[in-house]
Amino acid sequence: MDRGAFEADAKGAGYDITMSTAPANKVTQPHAHDVDVRALVISGEVTLTANGASRTYREGEVFEMPADCVHSERHGAHGSEVVVGRRPSQVHQPGTSS
Repeated sequence: MDRGAFEADAKGAGYDITMSTAPANKVTQPHAHDVDVRALVISGEVTLTANGASRTYREGEVFEMPADCVHSERHGAHGSEVVVGRRPSQVHQPGTSS
């Protein structure tokens, strides 16, 4: 996906946009965020593991995680650069359906 289109779409859906850069081979322990996440890989790769399944995302690919999704991350041999959108959870918010 194109970065400009990703950012425009994410902002329109209520996400705040930031950049995240990880060094080569960085691994995070299982954790969760208190916000919904939508992200676009700009360079490198990141492998996410959640619910016993792993998937690797590479340049141009988008991934999403709802708030409270426990996951771990493994960044590739060249690290990664990711445009990250974060917004308050849309689950159980007033005026939304579950």
